[in-house]
Amino acid sequence: MAPHPGLENREAWGTHKVIPYFEDCFEATDQGKPMQLTTDNWRLATDTDKLHEECGVVAIYGHPEASKLAYLSLYALQHRGQESAGIASSDGEQLRLHKGMGLVSDIFNADALARVPGSLAIGHTRYSTTGNSALLNAQPIMVECSKGKIALAHNGNITNALEIRAQLDQQGSIFQTTSDTEVIVHLIARSREHTLPDAIADSLRRVEGAFSLVMLTPDRIFAARDPRGFRPLVMGKIPATAAHHADTVVFASETCAFDLIGAAYEREVKPGELVIVGPEGVHSRFYSAQQPQSSCIFEHVYFSRPDSMVFGRAVQESRDAMGRQLALESPVIADIVVPVPDSGVTAAMGFAHESGIPLQFGLIRNHYVGRTFIEPEQRVRDFGVKLKLNPVRNVLSGKRVVLIDDSIVRGTTSKKIVRMVRDAGAKEVHMRISCPPTISPCYYGVDTPSKEQLIAANKSVEDIRAYIGADSLAYLSLEGLRKAVGDSDPPVYCIACYTGKYPTKIVDVEEIAPAMAETS
Repeated sequence: MAPHPGLENREAWGTHKVIPYFEDCFEATDQGKPMQLTTDNWRLATDTDKLHEECGVVAIYGHPEASKLAYLSLYALQHRGQESAGIASSDGEQLRLHKGMGLVSDIFNADALARVPGSLAIGHTRYSTTGNSALLNAQPIMVECSKGKIALAHNGNITNALEIRAQLDQQGSIFQTTSDTEVIVHLIARSREHTLPDAIADSLRRVEGAFSLVMLTPDRIFAARDPRGFRPLVMGKIPATAAHHADTVVFASETCAFDLIGAAYEREVKPGELVIVGPEGVHSRFYSAQQPQSSCIFEHVYFSRPDSMVFGRAVQESRDAMGRQLALESPVIADIVVPVPDSGVTAAMGFAHESGIPLQFGLIRNHYVGRTFIEPEQRVRDFGVKLKLNPVRNVLSGKRVVLIDDSIVRGTTSKKIVRMVRDAGAKEVHMRISCPPTISPCYYGVDTPSKEQLIAANKSVEDIRAYIGADSLAYLSLEGLRKAVGDSDPPVYCIACYTGKYPTKIVDVEEIAPAMAETS
Protein backbone atom coordinates (compact mmCIF):
# COMPACT_ATOMS: atom_id res chain seq x y z
CA MET A 1 0.00 0.00 0.00
CA ALA A 2 1.73 3.09 -1.24
CA PRO A 3 2.54 6.01 1.01
CA HIS A 4 0.83 9.27 0.32
CA PRO A 5 3.14 12.15 1.32
CA GLY A 6 1.41 14.79 3.35
CA LEU A 7 -1.52 12.56 4.24
CA GLU A 8 0.02 10.63 7.13
CA ASN A 9 -1.61 12.81 9.78
CA ARG A 10 -4.87 13.47 7.98
CA GLU A 11 -7.82 13.74 10.36
CA ALA A 12 -10.68 13.85 7.85
CA TRP A 13 -13.03 11.34 9.50
CA GLY A 14 -16.17 11.77 7.42
CA THR A 15 -18.74 9.33 6.13
CA HIS A 16 -19.01 10.44 2.50
CA LYS A 17 -19.34 7.59 -0.01
CA VAL A 18 -17.35 4.97 1.90
CA ILE A 19 -17.77 4.01 5.56
CA PRO A 20 -14.94 1.82 6.95
CA TYR A 21 -15.52 -0.53 9.87
CA PHE A 22 -12.96 -0.47 12.66
CA GLU A 23 -14.92 -1.77 15.65
CA ASP A 24 -13.13 -5.11 15.93
CA CYS A 25 -9.49 -4.05 15.72
CA PHE A 26 -6.91 -4.25 18.46
CA GLU A 27 -3.23 -3.92 19.16
CA ALA A 28 -1.55 -7.31 19.59
CA THR A 29 0.96 -6.53 22.31
CA ASP A 30 2.43 -8.75 24.96
CA GLN A 31 -0.68 -8.64 27.17
CA GLY A 32 -0.51 -4.94 27.58
CA LYS A 33 3.23 -4.85 28.27
CA PRO A 34 5.14 -2.33 26.18
CA MET A 35 7.43 -3.71 23.51
CA GLN A 36 11.08 -3.13 24.30
CA LEU A 37 11.96 -2.18 20.71
CA THR A 38 10.15 -0.03 18.22
CA THR A 39 9.16 -1.63 14.93
CA ASP A 40 11.85 0.33 13.16
CA ASN A 41 14.59 -0.75 15.56
CA TRP A 42 13.42 -4.35 15.45
CA ARG A 43 13.69 -4.39 11.68
CA LEU A 44 17.09 -2.76 11.77
CA ALA A 45 18.25 -5.39 14.23
CA THR A 46 16.89 -8.42 12.45
CA ASP A 47 16.61 -7.92 8.69
CA THR A 48 18.20 -4.67 7.66
CA ASP A 49 19.79 -5.89 4.44
CA LYS A 50 16.86 -7.66 2.76
CA LEU A 51 14.13 -6.64 0.40
CA HIS A 52 10.68 -7.47 1.70
CA GLU A 53 7.49 -8.59 0.06
CA GLU A 54 4.58 -6.52 1.23
CA CYS A 55 1.75 -8.93 1.90
CA GLY A 56 -0.06 -12.17 1.30
CA VAL A 57 -3.74 -12.61 0.46
CA VAL A 58 -6.15 -15.54 0.72
CA ALA A 59 -9.82 -16.18 -0.08
CA ILE A 60 -12.13 -19.07 0.79
CA TYR A 61 -15.52 -19.74 -0.81
CA GLY A 62 -18.03 -22.34 0.33
CA HIS A 63 -16.67 -23.90 3.52
CA PRO A 64 -18.40 -23.92 6.93
CA GLU A 65 -15.10 -23.05 8.62
CA ALA A 66 -13.93 -20.49 6.08
CA SER A 67 -12.30 -18.19 8.64
CA LYS A 68 -10.28 -21.07 10.11
CA LEU A 69 -9.04 -22.03 6.65
CA ALA A 70 -8.17 -18.39 6.00
CA TYR A 71 -6.28 -18.27 9.31
CA LEU A 72 -4.27 -21.38 8.44
CA SER A 73 -3.54 -20.01 4.98
CA LEU A 74 -2.29 -16.74 6.45
CA TYR A 75 -0.12 -18.73 8.83
CA ALA A 76 1.50 -20.40 5.80
CA LEU A 77 1.97 -16.97 4.19
CA GLN A 78 3.42 -15.31 7.30
CA HIS A 79 6.77 -14.85 5.53
CA ARG A 80 5.10 -12.35 3.19
CA GLY A 81 4.18 -9.95 5.99
CA GLN A 82 4.65 -9.79 9.74
CA GLU A 83 3.30 -6.39 10.71
CA SER A 84 -0.47 -6.91 10.72
CA ALA A 85 -3.12 -9.38 9.62
CA GLY A 86 -6.87 -9.60 9.28
CA ILE A 87 -9.80 -11.73 8.18
CA ALA A 88 -13.19 -10.63 6.85
CA SER A 89 -16.00 -13.18 6.59
CA SER A 90 -19.59 -13.52 5.41
CA ASP A 91 -22.42 -15.78 6.55
CA GLY A 92 -24.41 -14.95 3.42
CA GLU A 93 -25.88 -11.78 4.86
CA GLN A 94 -23.48 -9.96 7.16
CA LEU A 95 -19.80 -9.14 6.69
CA ARG A 96 -17.60 -9.24 9.78
CA LEU A 97 -14.01 -8.16 10.27
CA HIS A 98 -11.22 -8.86 12.71
CA LYS A 99 -7.70 -7.50 12.28
CA GLY A 100 -4.80 -6.39 14.40
CA MET A 101 -1.12 -5.59 14.63
CA GLY A 102 1.38 -8.40 15.02
CA LEU A 103 1.81 -11.94 13.76
CA VAL A 104 -1.12 -14.11 12.70
CA SER A 105 -0.74 -16.19 15.86
CA ASP A 106 -0.82 -13.02 17.98
CA ILE A 107 -4.05 -11.78 16.46
CA PHE A 108 -6.19 -14.88 16.07
CA ASN A 109 -7.29 -17.37 18.69
CA ALA A 110 -10.48 -19.40 19.02
CA ASP A 111 -12.46 -16.42 20.34
CA ALA A 112 -11.26 -14.15 17.55
CA LEU A 113 -12.11 -16.68 14.86
CA ALA A 114 -15.56 -17.14 16.39
CA ARG A 115 -16.17 -13.45 15.67
CA VAL A 116 -15.77 -14.01 11.92
CA PRO A 117 -18.23 -16.84 11.15
CA GLY A 118 -19.52 -17.87 7.77
CA SER A 119 -18.71 -19.91 4.69
CA LEU A 120 -16.87 -17.12 2.85
CA ALA A 121 -13.71 -15.35 4.01
CA ILE A 122 -10.75 -13.34 2.79
CA GLY A 123 -7.53 -12.69 4.67
CA HIS A 124 -4.44 -10.52 4.51
CA THR A 125 -1.03 -10.45 6.16
CA ARG A 126 1.01 -7.32 5.72
CA TYR A 127 4.55 -6.05 5.89
CA SER A 128 4.53 -2.31 6.35
CA THR A 129 7.72 -0.34 6.41
CA THR A 130 9.30 2.57 8.17
CA GLY A 131 7.02 5.41 9.19
CA ASN A 132 3.45 4.34 8.65
CA SER A 133 2.80 1.14 10.51
CA ALA A 134 -0.72 1.69 11.80
CA LEU A 135 -3.73 -0.44 12.59
CA LEU A 136 -5.79 1.87 10.43
CA ASN A 137 -3.89 0.62 7.38
CA ALA A 138 -4.23 -3.07 8.24
CA GLN A 139 -6.33 -5.10 5.84
CA PRO A 140 -8.84 -6.27 4.74
CA ILE A 141 -10.58 -2.92 4.34
CA MET A 142 -14.33 -3.32 4.83
CA VAL A 143 -16.75 -0.67 3.58
CA GLU A 144 -20.39 0.03 2.90
CA CYS A 145 -20.95 2.00 -0.28
CA SER A 146 -23.41 2.44 -3.12
CA LYS A 147 -22.54 -1.05 -4.36
CA GLY A 148 -23.27 -2.64 -0.98
CA LYS A 149 -20.94 -4.07 1.65
CA ILE A 150 -17.56 -5.20 0.40
CA ALA A 151 -14.22 -6.15 1.92
CA LEU A 152 -10.97 -5.99 -0.02
CA ALA A 153 -7.38 -7.18 0.48
CA HIS A 154 -4.59 -6.24 -1.89
CA ASN A 155 -0.96 -7.12 -2.62
CA GLY A 156 1.01 -4.68 -4.73
CA ASN A 157 1.44 -0.98 -5.35
CA ILE A 158 -0.83 1.32 -7.35
CA THR A 159 1.64 3.63 -9.06
CA ASN A 160 -0.94 6.24 -10.07
CA ALA A 161 -2.67 6.23 -6.67
CA LEU A 162 -1.64 9.78 -5.80
CA GLU A 163 -3.10 11.16 -9.03
CA ILE A 164 -6.38 9.28 -8.59
CA ARG A 165 -6.56 10.19 -4.93
CA ALA A 166 -6.17 13.88 -5.71
CA GLN A 167 -9.00 13.68 -8.25
CA LEU A 168 -11.26 11.85 -5.81
CA ASP A 169 -10.45 14.38 -3.08
CA GLN A 170 -11.59 17.18 -5.36
CA GLN A 171 -14.80 15.28 -6.05
CA GLY A 172 -15.60 15.03 -2.35
CA SER A 173 -14.31 11.61 -1.35
CA ILE A 174 -12.94 11.37 2.16
CA PHE A 175 -10.14 8.89 2.78
CA GLN A 176 -9.70 7.11 6.08
CA THR A 177 -6.25 5.56 5.51
CA THR A 178 -2.95 6.31 3.77
CA SER A 179 -3.27 3.10 1.77
CA ASP A 180 -3.49 2.92 -2.00
CA THR A 181 -5.89 -0.01 -1.52
CA GLU A 182 -8.55 2.49 -0.46
CA VAL A 183 -8.27 4.17 -3.85
CA ILE A 184 -9.65 1.00 -5.44
CA VAL A 185 -12.53 0.97 -2.95
CA HIS A 186 -13.46 4.56 -3.79
CA LEU A 187 -13.28 3.90 -7.51
CA ILE A 188 -15.68 0.98 -7.12
CA ALA A 189 -18.03 3.09 -5.01
CA ARG A 190 -18.08 5.92 -7.55
CA SER A 191 -18.25 3.79 -10.70
CA ARG A 192 -21.24 4.47 -12.95
CA GLU A 193 -21.51 0.78 -13.79
CA HIS A 194 -24.67 -0.79 -12.40
CA THR A 195 -23.38 -4.22 -11.33
CA LEU A 196 -20.55 -4.87 -8.91
CA PRO A 197 -18.52 -7.04 -11.34
CA ASP A 198 -18.74 -4.26 -13.93
CA ALA A 199 -17.80 -1.64 -11.32
CA ILE A 200 -14.78 -3.69 -10.24
CA ALA A 201 -13.66 -4.13 -13.86
CA ASP A 202 -14.17 -0.41 -14.50
CA SER A 203 -12.10 0.50 -11.44
CA LEU A 204 -9.25 -1.87 -12.22
CA ARG A 205 -8.93 -0.43 -15.70
CA ARG A 206 -8.24 2.96 -14.13
CA VAL A 207 -5.38 1.92 -11.88
CA GLU A 208 -1.77 1.28 -12.91
CA GLY A 209 0.95 -0.77 -11.31
CA ALA A 210 0.93 -4.06 -9.45
CA PHE A 211 -2.02 -5.65 -7.72
CA SER A 212 -3.30 -9.08 -6.86
CA LEU A 213 -6.48 -8.65 -4.88
CA VAL A 214 -9.32 -10.61 -3.33
CA MET A 215 -12.73 -9.14 -2.52
CA LEU A 216 -15.67 -10.33 -0.45
CA THR A 217 -19.39 -9.52 -0.66
CA PRO A 218 -22.18 -11.22 1.28
CA ASP A 219 -22.45 -14.05 -1.27
CA ARG A 220 -19.42 -13.82 -3.58
CA ILE A 221 -15.65 -13.89 -3.77
CA PHE A 222 -13.76 -11.92 -6.41
CA ALA A 223 -10.08 -12.39 -7.32
CA ALA A 224 -8.07 -10.32 -9.80
CA ARG A 225 -4.54 -9.68 -11.05
CA ASP A 226 -3.14 -6.65 -12.79
CA PRO A 227 -2.76 -6.89 -16.58
CA ARG A 228 1.00 -7.45 -16.38
CA GLY A 229 0.85 -10.08 -13.64
CA PHE A 230 3.45 -8.49 -11.36
CA ARG A 231 2.31 -10.28 -8.19
CA PRO A 232 1.32 -13.96 -7.89
CA LEU A 233 -2.22 -15.21 -7.24
CA VAL A 234 -3.27 -18.85 -7.53
CA MET A 235 -6.56 -20.70 -7.47
CA GLY A 236 -7.22 -24.08 -5.86
CA LYS A 237 -9.98 -26.40 -4.75
CA ILE A 238 -10.80 -28.52 -1.72
CA PRO A 239 -12.82 -31.52 -2.95
CA ALA A 240 -16.29 -32.15 -1.57
CA THR A 241 -16.66 -34.65 1.25
CA ALA A 242 -19.53 -36.64 2.73
CA ALA A 243 -19.94 -33.94 5.37
CA HIS A 244 -19.53 -31.05 2.95
CA HIS A 245 -21.16 -31.78 -0.40
CA ALA A 246 -19.72 -28.97 -2.52
CA ASP A 247 -16.17 -28.15 -3.54
CA THR A 248 -14.48 -25.26 -1.75
CA VAL A 249 -12.79 -22.72 -4.02
CA VAL A 250 -9.68 -21.06 -2.60
CA PHE A 251 -7.25 -18.34 -3.69
CA ALA A 252 -3.84 -17.46 -2.25
CA SER A 253 -0.64 -15.60 -3.03
CA GLU A 254 1.30 -18.89 -2.97
CA THR A 255 0.53 -22.58 -3.24
CA CYS A 256 2.16 -23.32 0.13
CA ALA A 257 -1.08 -22.02 1.67
CA PHE A 258 -3.01 -24.77 -0.13
CA ASP A 259 -0.86 -27.55 1.33
CA LEU A 260 -1.80 -26.66 4.89
CA ILE A 261 -5.56 -26.68 4.25
CA GLY A 262 -5.69 -29.69 1.93
CA ALA A 263 -6.44 -27.78 -1.26
CA ALA A 264 -5.28 -28.87 -4.70
CA TYR A 265 -3.66 -26.36 -7.01
CA GLU A 266 -5.81 -25.65 -10.06
CA ARG A 267 -4.19 -22.75 -11.90
CA GLU A 268 -2.92 -19.21 -11.73
CA VAL A 269 -5.30 -16.30 -11.92
CA LYS A 270 -4.18 -14.89 -15.24
CA PRO A 271 -2.93 -11.33 -15.73
CA GLY A 272 -5.89 -9.04 -16.39
CA GLU A 273 -8.38 -11.68 -15.23
CA LEU A 274 -11.26 -11.19 -12.81
CA VAL A 275 -12.57 -14.45 -11.33
CA ILE A 276 -16.01 -14.43 -9.70
CA VAL A 277 -17.14 -17.25 -7.40
CA GLY A 278 -20.77 -17.25 -6.31
CA PRO A 279 -23.94 -19.32 -6.04
CA GLU A 280 -23.92 -19.77 -9.82
CA GLY A 281 -20.42 -21.28 -9.78
CA VAL A 282 -17.06 -19.99 -11.00
CA HIS A 283 -16.99 -17.41 -13.78
CA SER A 284 -14.11 -15.54 -15.34
CA ARG A 285 -13.73 -12.42 -17.45
CA PHE A 286 -10.83 -10.30 -18.67
CA TYR A 287 -11.28 -6.67 -17.72
CA SER A 288 -8.23 -5.43 -19.63
CA ALA A 289 -6.59 -5.87 -23.01
CA GLN A 290 -3.54 -8.13 -22.96
CA GLN A 291 -0.25 -6.46 -22.03
CA PRO A 292 3.31 -7.79 -21.97
CA GLN A 293 3.77 -9.93 -18.86
CA SER A 294 6.10 -8.53 -16.17
CA SER A 295 5.99 -10.97 -13.26
CA CYS A 296 8.34 -10.14 -10.39
CA ILE A 297 11.48 -12.25 -10.76
CA PHE A 298 12.38 -11.64 -7.11
CA GLU A 299 9.52 -13.91 -6.09
CA HIS A 300 11.78 -16.75 -7.27
CA VAL A 301 14.97 -15.21 -5.90
CA TYR A 302 13.78 -14.56 -2.36
CA PHE A 303 10.16 -13.68 -1.56
CA SER A 304 8.26 -16.91 -2.06
CA ARG A 305 8.65 -20.03 0.03
CA PRO A 306 10.73 -22.70 -1.72
CA ASP A 307 7.87 -25.19 -1.43
CA SER A 308 5.56 -22.97 -3.50
CA MET A 309 4.66 -22.92 -7.16
CA VAL A 310 4.85 -19.31 -8.35
CA PHE A 311 4.10 -18.12 -11.88
CA GLY A 312 3.67 -21.76 -12.84
CA ARG A 313 7.17 -22.82 -11.75
CA ALA A 314 8.52 -24.51 -8.62
CA VAL A 315 10.51 -21.98 -6.57
CA GLN A 316 12.86 -24.71 -5.29
CA GLU A 317 13.76 -25.61 -8.86
CA SER A 318 14.56 -22.01 -9.74
CA ARG A 319 16.77 -21.42 -6.71
CA ASP A 320 18.67 -24.66 -7.17
CA ALA A 321 19.29 -23.65 -10.80
CA MET A 322 20.50 -20.21 -9.65
CA GLY A 323 23.10 -21.85 -7.42
CA ARG A 324 24.25 -24.20 -10.15
CA GLN A 325 24.54 -21.39 -12.66
CA LEU A 326 26.42 -19.25 -10.13
CA ALA A 327 28.96 -22.04 -9.63
CA LEU A 328 29.51 -22.25 -13.39
CA GLU A 329 29.89 -18.49 -13.80
CA SER A 330 31.98 -17.74 -10.70
CA PRO A 331 33.92 -20.80 -9.52
CA VAL A 332 36.18 -20.57 -6.49
CA ILE A 333 38.66 -22.86 -4.75
CA ALA A 334 37.26 -23.51 -1.28
CA ASP A 335 36.71 -26.17 1.36
CA ILE A 336 33.01 -25.68 2.19
CA VAL A 337 29.88 -23.99 0.88
CA VAL A 338 27.90 -22.24 3.64
CA PRO A 339 24.42 -20.79 3.05
CA VAL A 340 23.23 -17.63 4.78
CA PRO A 341 20.00 -19.02 6.25
CA ASP A 342 17.29 -19.30 5.36
CA SER A 343 17.13 -17.57 2.00
CA GLY A 344 20.52 -18.77 0.75
CA VAL A 345 20.01 -22.46 1.49
CA THR A 346 18.55 -23.74 -1.80
CA ALA A 347 20.97 -21.79 -3.99
CA ALA A 348 23.84 -23.05 -1.82
CA MET A 349 22.70 -26.62 -2.41
CA GLY A 350 22.79 -26.02 -6.15
CA PHE A 351 26.20 -24.36 -5.93
CA ALA A 352 27.58 -27.27 -3.90
CA HIS A 353 26.19 -29.89 -6.29
CA GLU A 354 27.61 -28.14 -9.35
CA SER A 355 30.99 -27.27 -7.85
CA GLY A 356 31.59 -30.49 -5.93
CA ILE A 357 32.43 -28.49 -2.79
CA PRO A 358 30.67 -29.97 0.26
CA LEU A 359 27.76 -28.08 1.79
CA GLN A 360 28.03 -27.32 5.51
CA PHE A 361 25.65 -25.38 7.74
CA GLY A 362 28.19 -23.06 9.31
CA LEU A 363 25.61 -20.44 10.28
CA ILE A 364 22.63 -21.30 12.47
CA ARG A 365 19.59 -19.07 12.48
CA ASN A 366 17.56 -18.35 15.59
CA HIS A 367 13.98 -18.63 14.32
CA TYR A 368 12.52 -17.38 17.57
CA VAL A 369 13.71 -13.80 17.55
CA GLY A 370 10.70 -11.76 18.57
CA ARG A 371 10.11 -8.07 19.01
CA THR A 372 10.87 -8.04 22.73
CA PHE A 373 14.54 -8.12 23.54
CA ILE A 374 16.84 -5.70 25.34
CA GLU A 375 20.41 -5.11 24.27
CA PRO A 376 22.96 -5.27 27.11
CA GLU A 377 24.22 -1.96 28.44
CA GLN A 378 27.71 -3.04 27.40
CA ARG A 379 27.10 -2.69 23.66
CA VAL A 380 27.75 -5.86 21.68
CA ARG A 381 29.25 -5.41 18.23
CA ASP A 382 26.92 -6.58 15.43
CA PHE A 383 24.29 -7.33 18.06
CA GLY A 384 21.36 -7.50 15.64
CA VAL A 385 23.03 -10.00 13.32
CA LYS A 386 24.33 -12.09 16.23
CA LEU A 387 20.84 -12.20 17.64
CA LYS A 388 19.63 -13.86 14.45
CA LEU A 389 22.68 -15.82 13.28
CA ASN A 390 25.37 -17.71 15.13
CA PRO A 391 28.49 -19.29 13.59
CA VAL A 392 29.42 -22.96 14.08
CA ARG A 393 33.07 -22.54 14.92
CA ASN A 394 34.20 -26.12 14.46
CA VAL A 395 32.71 -26.07 10.94
CA LEU A 396 34.28 -22.74 9.93
CA SER A 397 37.62 -22.71 11.71
CA GLY A 398 40.58 -23.03 9.34
CA LYS A 399 38.34 -23.38 6.28
CA ARG A 400 38.11 -21.54 2.98
CA VAL A 401 34.42 -20.66 3.00
CA VAL A 402 32.03 -19.81 0.16
CA LEU A 403 29.09 -17.87 1.61
CA ILE A 404 25.93 -18.04 -0.53
CA ASP A 405 23.21 -15.41 -0.13
CA ASP A 406 20.32 -14.32 -2.33
CA SER A 407 21.09 -10.60 -2.46
CA ILE A 408 23.01 -7.64 -1.09
CA VAL A 409 20.87 -4.55 -0.62
CA ARG A 410 22.69 -2.00 1.55
CA GLY A 411 25.66 -4.22 2.34
CA THR A 412 25.52 -3.63 6.09
CA THR A 413 24.39 -7.13 7.05
CA SER A 414 26.72 -8.85 4.58
CA LYS A 415 29.63 -6.96 6.11
CA LYS A 416 28.71 -8.17 9.59
CA ILE A 417 28.22 -11.77 8.46
CA VAL A 418 31.62 -11.85 6.73
CA ARG A 419 33.21 -10.46 9.89
CA MET A 420 31.38 -13.04 12.01
CA VAL A 421 32.64 -15.90 9.84
CA ARG A 422 36.21 -14.57 10.01
CA ASP A 423 35.98 -14.18 13.77
CA ALA A 424 34.92 -17.84 13.93
CA GLY A 425 38.26 -18.81 12.41
CA ALA A 426 37.60 -19.00 8.65
CA LYS A 427 40.82 -18.76 6.65
CA GLU A 428 39.11 -17.20 3.61
CA VAL A 429 35.61 -15.88 3.01
CA HIS A 430 34.24 -15.75 -0.56
CA MET A 431 30.78 -14.27 -1.10
CA ARG A 432 28.55 -15.44 -3.94
CA ILE A 433 25.15 -13.86 -4.61
CA SER A 434 22.42 -15.76 -6.48
CA CYS A 435 21.04 -12.71 -8.31
CA PRO A 436 22.47 -9.69 -10.15
CA PRO A 437 23.33 -6.45 -8.34
CA THR A 438 20.21 -4.54 -7.23
CA ILE A 439 20.64 -1.06 -8.68
CA SER A 440 17.12 0.39 -8.75
CA PRO A 441 14.17 0.61 -6.34
CA CYS A 442 10.92 -1.24 -6.95
CA TYR A 443 7.63 0.59 -7.51
CA TYR A 444 5.44 -2.48 -7.75
CA GLY A 445 4.89 -3.60 -4.18
CA VAL A 446 8.33 -4.29 -2.74
CA ASP A 447 9.92 -2.61 0.25
CA THR A 448 13.04 -1.19 -1.40
CA PRO A 449 15.48 1.45 -0.19
CA SER A 450 16.03 4.52 -2.31
CA LYS A 451 18.69 4.36 -5.00
CA GLU A 452 21.06 6.28 -2.75
CA GLN A 453 20.88 3.43 -0.23
CA LEU A 454 21.36 0.59 -2.70
CA ILE A 455 25.04 -0.24 -2.50
CA ALA A 456 25.25 -1.69 -6.02
CA ALA A 457 23.80 1.51 -7.48
CA ASN A 458 26.71 3.50 -6.08
CA LYS A 459 29.69 1.14 -5.90
CA SER A 460 31.45 -1.28 -8.22
CA VAL A 461 31.55 -4.98 -7.39
CA GLU A 462 35.15 -4.56 -6.28
CA ASP A 463 34.20 -1.64 -4.03
CA ILE A 464 31.40 -3.72 -2.50
CA ARG A 465 33.82 -6.60 -1.93
CA ALA A 466 36.18 -4.27 -0.10
CA TYR A 467 33.31 -2.80 1.94
CA ILE A 468 31.97 -6.15 3.15
CA GLY A 469 35.48 -7.49 3.73
CA ALA A 470 35.25 -10.62 1.59
CA ASP A 471 38.22 -12.19 -0.21
CA SER A 472 36.14 -12.33 -3.39
CA LEU A 473 32.62 -11.38 -4.45
CA ALA A 474 30.58 -12.40 -7.46
CA TYR A 475 26.94 -12.03 -8.50
CA LEU A 476 24.86 -14.21 -10.78
CA SER A 477 24.58 -12.60 -14.20
CA LEU A 478 21.24 -11.34 -15.45
CA GLU A 479 21.39 -13.83 -18.30
CA GLY A 480 22.13 -16.59 -15.80
CA LEU A 481 19.18 -15.57 -13.61
CA ARG A 482 16.79 -15.54 -16.55
CA LYS A 483 18.03 -18.99 -17.57
CA ALA A 484 17.57 -20.30 -14.02
CA VAL A 485 13.93 -19.21 -13.81
CA GLY A 486 13.10 -20.47 -17.30
CA ASP A 487 12.41 -17.03 -18.74
CA SER A 488 11.36 -16.91 -22.36
CA ASP A 489 11.82 -14.59 -25.31
CA PRO A 490 10.08 -12.18 -25.14
CA PRO A 491 10.69 -12.09 -21.38
CA VAL A 492 7.83 -12.59 -18.92
CA TYR A 493 9.62 -11.32 -15.80
CA CYS A 494 10.13 -7.82 -14.46
CA ILE A 495 13.85 -7.22 -13.93
CA ALA A 496 13.68 -3.47 -13.32
CA CYS A 497 15.49 -3.70 -9.98
CA TYR A 498 18.55 -5.00 -11.90
CA THR A 499 18.32 -2.76 -14.96
CA GLY A 500 16.49 0.44 -13.97
CA LYS A 501 14.17 -0.05 -16.95
CA TYR A 502 10.58 -0.14 -15.73
CA PRO A 503 7.80 -1.93 -17.62
CA THR A 504 5.15 0.75 -17.04
CA LYS A 505 5.44 4.18 -18.59
CA ILE A 506 3.87 6.05 -15.69
CA VAL A 507 6.67 5.34 -13.20
CA ASP A 508 8.93 8.36 -12.83
CA VAL A 509 11.76 7.41 -10.51
CA GLU A 510 12.44 11.07 -9.74
CA GLU A 511 8.88 11.90 -8.67
CA ILE A 512 7.24 8.80 -7.23
CA ALA A 513 8.39 7.74 -3.78
CA PRO A 514 9.54 4.10 -3.72
CA ALA A 515 7.31 1.52 -2.07
CA MET A 516 9.47 1.59 1.04
CA ALA A 517 6.99 3.13 3.39
CA GLU A 518 3.70 1.39 2.97
CA THR A 519 3.15 -0.92 0.07
CA SER A 520 0.77 -3.79 0.60
